Amino acid sequence: MRIPFVKPDGCCRVCGREVEGQPHEFLCSECSGSGAPLFDRAASAVRFEDVVRTMVLDYKFNGHIWLKDDFTDWIEAALRGRFDANAVDIVVSMPLSVAHRIDRGYNQCAYLAEGLARRIGRDCVSGVLASKGGRLRQSGLGEDARRENARDKFYVRDSSLVSGRTVLVVDDIMTTGATLSDCARALKAAGAWRVWCVTLAKSVRV
Repeated sequence: MRIPFVKPDGCCRVCGREVEGQPHEFLCSECSGSGAPLFDRAASAVRFEDVVRTMVLDYKFNGHIWLKDDFTDWIEAALRGRFDANAVDIVVSMPLSVAHRIDRGYNQCAYLAEGLARRIGRDCVSGVLASKGGRLRQSGLGEDARRENARDKFYVRDSSLVSGRTVLVVDDIMTTGATLSDCARALKAAGAWRVWCVTLAKSVRV
């Protein structure tokens, strides 16, 4: 089974987008323009394709929780390949709305965030970043609709936990980066110094 890992070099240094044949880190046109995301850096472990797509969707929606340890291995490698793990102060997971949590029965991102935090010797602080709910699922939406749907979606419950710190947000799938960007907006409004993001999978843009 071939796993399509994202190489740590040849990616945009902000959003982590790969460009075929690019041997070095670079800054993509979107991240250098007015549409730049609000997070400082992002990295993804694998491309959301082929067998990985099936595995991630089973983990996310079908209760295949036993995959979390392997997935944590992957995101740890992505983190260490792109960032200085020692510079991370706290780890937070992408929150779910109450409706999605009830529907799914678990937060798949929380398992990854908790496992990664243990690996790098940092606290995973639950409940700091919260979702306001009342939005559509991002899957199936076009790029503009994703950005609008993610706007002003998150808030920070306790700013004292993030103020002046480098916060690492852990998510499962990154497509446009709109959701992670809105997380960064909320965290920086609460005083976070830097917001880095690491995701299990990177989807193609829609």
